[in-house]
Amino acid sequence: MAGLGVWQIDYMEISIRIGMALLVGGLVGLERERGQHHAGFRTHILVCLGSTLITLISIYGFSQFVDEPSVRMDPGRIAAQIISGIGFLGAGTIMRNGNAISGLTTAASLWVVAAMGIAVGAGFYYGALLTLVCVLVSLLVLPRLEKRLFASNKTEAYTVTLAKEGNPGIFLDFFRDEGVRVKSLKMNMLEEGTVQLHFVLSNKQTEWKQRISKLAVRADSHVRQAEIKM
Repeated sequence: MAGLGVWQIDYMEISIRIGMALLVGGLVGLERERGQHHAGFRTHILVCLGSTLITLISIYGFSQFVDEPSVRMDPGRIAAQIISGIGFLGAGTIMRNGNAISGLTTAASLWVVAAMGIAVGAGFYYGALLTLVCVLVSLLVLPRLEKRLFASNKTEAYTVTLAKEGNPGIFLDFFRDEGVRVKSLKMNMLEEGTVQLHFVLSNKQTEWKQRISKLAVRADSHVRQAEIKM
């Protein structure tokens, strides 16, 4: 039993690791909850706590068998399944709407939170805390920087159904006044005397719903339908 010490952990240390998992998962979850994402505060806490507990069990839960000649201790065997298992939960947060895919960042945050839970469970506090700082910077700071650097490269697609009495030039004037770049325009004649306009637009601004409302008011009753297709 001389080498048993490395396979044992006291209640105080367990409490510290569980508490740190609560903190790490909670901070990331708060940011996701603030943005009203599908997986928020509670989900991230539970993922981190579960990962930490499984890691603790994987390392210390079978210490009574350490001296058995037929038993080979592998502290990472159970914990290794966490990362692959969390993929099922992350996949549930990914949503597709037309050409738009949302939830990828939340799925990635769940995956990283699980990894931090493993680190905390293994006692690798520095790695877990440093990763936490990097995650929070990625979620809180980088989106603002991304908007400044890459916003002009992002495009949105507008589909507008207009009565035949309407003037498509109204929309071109509207986008010009708003500083929106029209990258392409396609027009289709529909039944019942309606015209469908397909715009591909590029602009640094993101208040697209407000723009649709302003556009509809400006075109008055000639607009039958106006929507964004990501």
